[in-house]
Amino acid sequence: MGSGWSSEEERQPLLAPGLGPAPGAAWRSREAAAALPAAAPSPGRVYGRRWLVLLLFSLLGFAQGLVWNTWGPIQNSARQAYGFSSWDIALLVLWGPIGFLPCFAFMWLLDKRGLRITVLLTSFLMVLGTGLRCIPVSDLTLKRRLIHGGQLLNGLAGPTVMNAAPFLSTTWFSADERATATAIASMLSYLGGACAFLVGPLVVPAPNGTAPLLASENSRTHIKDLIETVLYAEFGGVCLLFSATLAYFPPRPPLPPSVAAASQRLSYRRSFCRLLSNLRFLMIALAYAIPLGVFAGWSGVLDLILTPVHVSQVDAGWIGFWSIVGGCVVGIAMARFADFIRGMLKLILLLLFSGATLSSTWFTLTCLNSITHLPLTTVTLYASCILLGVFLNSSIPIFFELFVETVYPVPEGITCGVVTFLSNMFMGILLFFLTFYHTELSWFNWCLPGSCLLSLLLILCFRESYDRLYLDVVVSV
Repeated sequence: MGSGWSSEEERQPLLAPGLGPAPGAAWRSREAAAALPAAAPSPGRVYGRRWLVLLLFSLLGFAQGLVWNTWGPIQNSARQAYGFSSWDIALLVLWGPIGFLPCFAFMWLLDKRGLRITVLLTSFLMVLGTGLRCIPVSDLTLKRRLIHGGQLLNGLAGPTVMNAAPFLSTTWFSADERATATAIASMLSYLGGACAFLVGPLVVPAPNGTAPLLASENSRTHIKDLIETVLYAEFGGVCLLFSATLAYFPPRPPLPPSVAAASQRLSYRRSFCRLLSNLRFLMIALAYAIPLGVFAGWSGVLDLILTPVHVSQVDAGWIGFWSIVGGCVVGIAMARFADFIRGMLKLILLLLFSGATLSSTWFTLTCLNSITHLPLTTVTLYASCILLGVFLNSSIPIFFELFVETVYPVPEGITCGVVTFLSNMFMGILLFFLTFYHTELSWFNWCLPGSCLLSLLLILCFRESYDRLYLDVVVSV
């Protein structure tokens, strides 16, 4: 933490004098670090409670993703129950990236007050947001406004659950567990969004006209009651998580797990100067932000995109579910592999985005089967969407670790906050255009392979470095 932006307690050294890195060790180049004399063994220690902290944070991210994606998978049912328009559906998804506008305030809070205060504030915002959606009112106009307000408050929780995973892994986990912890903490938010694809369509029936009663007032009331059941369940889960976090969520362990966790970081202001002046960071940040922002917006309205090709709401939900679940599983596996075989992050990203480019092209051309004459079946749609989700979602923790390694000693929360802000900015721009061109979505599909190809080229030109890992290896030996 920067001394100008931290409390007196946080400015105290985490390691005993003489046991940590030499003064300024985290700031030296590789050549300078290699010239350092052999240091004493690192006193880094890991605690079993780190898994409980990781579990609480991951479940919080899961709940935030679940609440954010409540309406996309059941947009047809929500239209009938609450009178939502196409603009309303898009805006409900758009509140997620809008919630990232005060992202830098949350990064400042994380840098100054630490993890516990930031997580408590985040969970409290989620309690308010989910509770606001459950207020029983008969006026549909007022109900829609309450739902929009609740989605906005939940969106404000996004900066923490999306940005703080590398900060948590560095604070609590050793160097050979960091990537795995980052993957678990960051992937659970996406898994929550995936479960929304599953829970919503299975609990709430779609008004697809297959049953005569769906058009009646009784059917509308029945759908509305089931939607409110989902809202109450989400509210209860978020309240339980807030209570658990309030009861136990320590800001950091008694002793740091690694030399990097104990070393001094740049201040809040100097961090931004370092990030904005680092061309390599800006290159890899765009490689992350553009395709992941496009994919997030595309996933949020997947039901709307697949409707013209006669895919039902339930099938769209299953496609979205398995694409994100597959990405979470592969992402954690890739991160574990990166912990064992260090220095391979760029190669892993090249392989993942090569697959993402091919699978997104396959999906786009399949949707244009009247021109390409490719078979448009449930199998091909499932396969192309799931592969796309696997390749893109599994790249997220690898990107996060590469960001931190590239710009170390910039604090992890600030680094990841900048890139997720950019990603949500691209997502918001696309959803904004979607509100005006929602009747023609073929352009949205073409954004996917274009963004993946651009990211692949940027990764190819990127020169990787592992400054944080190098510090741990050199000083700990």
